[in-house]
Amino acid sequence: MSFSATCLLKKQNRLLTAMSVRHRSQRRNLGKPPGIAKTLEERMEEMNFKDPKIHFKVDIGLPTPQRDKKTETAKRIEFIKKLKCNAELEKLARNNELPVSLDEISNDWSKTNAPLHIKKVAEYYGIFEHLFGDAYFTPYIQMDINYDYNSKKVPVYRGNIIKPIEALSSPEIHFEAPENTLWTLMLTNPDGHLQKENSEYIHWLVGNIPDGDVNKGETVFNYLQPFPAKGTGYQRMIFVLYKQSTEIDFSSVKSVSEKVDLAKRTFSTFDFYRSYEDILTPAGLAFYQTDWDNSLTKFYHDQLSMQEPVYEYDFPSPYIKPQKWFPLKEPFNLYMDKYRDEKQIAKEFLIRKLRKTHPFQKPEPPLKYPNAVPFKKTTPSWLKLEMKKERLRWGRVNDY
Repeated sequence: MSFSATCLLKKQNRLLTAMSVRHRSQRRNLGKPPGIAKTLEERMEEMNFKDPKIHFKVDIGLPTPQRDKKTETAKRIEFIKKLKCNAELEKLARNNELPVSLDEISNDWSKTNAPLHIKKVAEYYGIFEHLFGDAYFTPYIQMDINYDYNSKKVPVYRGNIIKPIEALSSPEIHFEAPENTLWTLMLTNPDGHLQKENSEYIHWLVGNIPDGDVNKGETVFNYLQPFPAKGTGYQRMIFVLYKQSTEIDFSSVKSVSEKVDLAKRTFSTFDFYRSYEDILTPAGLAFYQTDWDNSLTKFYHDQLSMQEPVYEYDFPSPYIKPQKWFPLKEPFNLYMDKYRDEKQIAKEFLIRKLRKTHPFQKPEPPLKYPNAVPFKKTTPSWLKLEMKKERLRWGRVNDY
């Protein structure tokens, strides 16, 4: 073998060795393969893992009412058979003329499946977790809650949206209660505390309600309208109804005054329930969502005597690769603009606009058919793109 062929073989071997080393280093940086590496869901479960021996769900609500399911099922089957045999109802249904009473449907639903449905919705919105920790309850007592806004009723369901201006005054609340019973009603916001994390504001608390008449109860905290800060999104306003075994002395927590003191309204449903857990039993639940509107500016100034807080997201600056001397396959005008001062670019656009602006004459009308106007043959491609953007009002031109 000649000397030149030997040198060529040595060079090829070195090149193959370097390529294999680089390939192994690239594979090493890619991490583990999908079959071995953990998914994002598995990693989140590992991070949020809770020991089931310590963290387990506890039912703190009313006992499940005894129901004869066989009798109910038999009645339902018999009722369906009667409906199927009714020729008049079938005729009305075929002609889309069958009257349906929504009130009867709502009453039947509230007595059958409503507690389980409301419990699922509350679990979805994280109400039990954020108010009671690992405890939960089934809301067997249904509350009819309505705000009065401009002589119209604004109902509270399970997560519907109500604006702060619609909830300026306390709502009317009705629920069925046996005779000689006492109840406690509270309205809390677990999302809107302005200073402390994982704290609530108590917006309304009425205790020792006799026989379900809220107006005759003892007001522990006056009603306070919702006041979500601008930029914080939707916040949950949660009504919780408790059944009392005996009368409670609320003198230690009572704060009834016309002046709003947010420090005194800092609240914890978990601590409140633990202090009265031998007397209180959660029985009812309803909630709505609210967000900022224009009426809150005056509320912050007049009622809270503070400047209105505004929360904005501070976006991180976009990543831009280090500038190259000779960027290939990059339009140089767009490439250079990435590394220029935004104020300088804005100044150029404003100067260009002021050149075409006359103080005593109307501005020139835009081109009727901008794509039909030809460019000069000597115009470079990057300048054609800039002129096309200006004619069609694309991109940054609209900002100036």
